Amino acid sequence: MSIFETSRSPWTGRVLSICRIVAGLVFVTEGTMKLFNYPPAPVPGFPAHFPSEMAVAGVIETFGGIAILIGLFTRPVAFVLAGEMAVAYFQRHFPKSIFPTVNGGIPAILYCFLYLYLVFAGAGPWSIDATIARAKYGDRAAIAGIGRRYTRRATDAAA
Repeated sequence: MSIFETSRSPWTGRVLSICRIVAGLVFVTEGTMKLFNYPPAPVPGFPAHFPSEMAVAGVIETFGGIAILIGLFTRPVAFVLAGEMAVAYFQRHFPKSIFPTVNGGIPAILYCFLYLYLVFAGAGPWSIDATIARAKYGDRAAIAGIGRRYTRRATDAAA
């Protein structure tokens, strides 16, 4: 195998699932900090009170993080979370400086692009989405490493 070939390893999908699980778990703590001040925030002003933008962000991050964590509706949820992180970056960080290393926006940028990647890559094999795909499509569920690879047969090509 060359370093330029797509990996056929079963670990590709598994590591995608692990990255999704870790990102979801950390994102849940971001949301619960905003909503319940748990874990305790390093700065005063939490928990956020409704109907503030920070409280709405806390709800989106808590419930979106849980959905990402368990891999449920990963693609649409990741799309919403990527958008939230883009808004967070341009509203809170970008006005301070154009450089993310200076304005503290590195986490927002990384989350934005991680979730954007999940929009296209899917949840991976260790997810509720994968369980649903396997139940619905069986052997043809070769989405992001789910199940066995599907090869077209003459009978499928005619359909």
